[in-house]
Amino acid sequence: MRASRLVTLLFTLQRLRGATAAELARELEVSERTIYRDVAALSAAGVPLWTEPGRGGGIRMLEGWRTRLDGLTAQEAAAIFAVGAPQVLAELGMSAALAGAQAKLLATLPGDLREHARAVAERFHLDAPGWFHTPQQVTQLAAVAEAVWEQQRLRIGYRRGRDQVVERTLDPLGLVLKAGTWYLAGAVDGTVRTYRVDRIANAQATGERFERPADFDLAEWWAGAAGRFESQMLRATVRLRVSRFGLKILPRAVDHDAALRAIAHAGPPDDEGWRELELDVESVQVAAGQLTALGGEVEALDPPELRAGLAAAGLALAARNAPR
Repeated sequence: MRASRLVTLLFTLQRLRGATAAELARELEVSERTIYRDVAALSAAGVPLWTEPGRGGGIRMLEGWRTRLDGLTAQEAAAIFAVGAPQVLAELGMSAALAGAQAKLLATLPGDLREHARAVAERFHLDAPGWFHTPQQVTQLAAVAEAVWEQQRLRIGYRRGRDQVVERTLDPLGLVLKAGTWYLAGAVDGTVRTYRVDRIANAQATGERFERPADFDLAEWWAGAAGRFESQMLRATVRLRVSRFGLKILPRAVDHDAALRAIAHAGPPDDEGWRELELDVESVQVAAGQLTALGGEVEALDPPELRAGLAAAGLALAARNAPR
């Protein structure tokens, strides 16, 4: 993508205030010949560049000159217009801010990059939730997001079960969007806990400002929290023999990531093309219900109760659907 590379070169020169062609080639991972061609293209576009030969020389930009792009590459500009950003920001109550940013960006981008951003937006869109996933009602998301941004302590009513609502006062540290569901990282008495935003019945800032922990990293915390949740959910391991077709549908029948891990470490195909694997599951009983979706494409090897469960399900299904 030459447009992106030209913008990267422009900002590299703006940052370094001068560099040799060899240094720029290493920075952008291209050849020196490509650097000289790109420098010529930038100069032709009106960027005030010049080269100084000899020891201590290099390619330099006129002191004080700055691009109107204000740091955006072609891909970064396109990202503002594409891949589902409007939907996510609208949920956070920031759709007006996004529209303003897009208008300003279109006014300042050069023509070729403006068309690139529009072309990407016309060709790519992200719809994160899976099929048959009903969007959750997150009526309090905008209020929670504002408290996160303003570092305002939050008092929430959190749904436990169908009818119970408990009151919590917490420090909202960050929001995570996972597979179409919003989660809040909230600190209570120094412990960071996870709250599903669609279960927050009401949310109101207390007017107290909290100090954000200096060592809190949202992405790192989420990776740990998600890993702990997964390990708590998948508490049993079963051994299976699965056909080629069964391997294709296994990720749709059980936990997707667990299925992919099992397939990646599965044994070699036997004479029939079937492979043995070990699968992490929530429980043997749950696995028996999930694996019936594979029909005759799976054989339970261990534990015995899983094999018995699948056999019982098969007999019941055959009896129920026998010809009248």
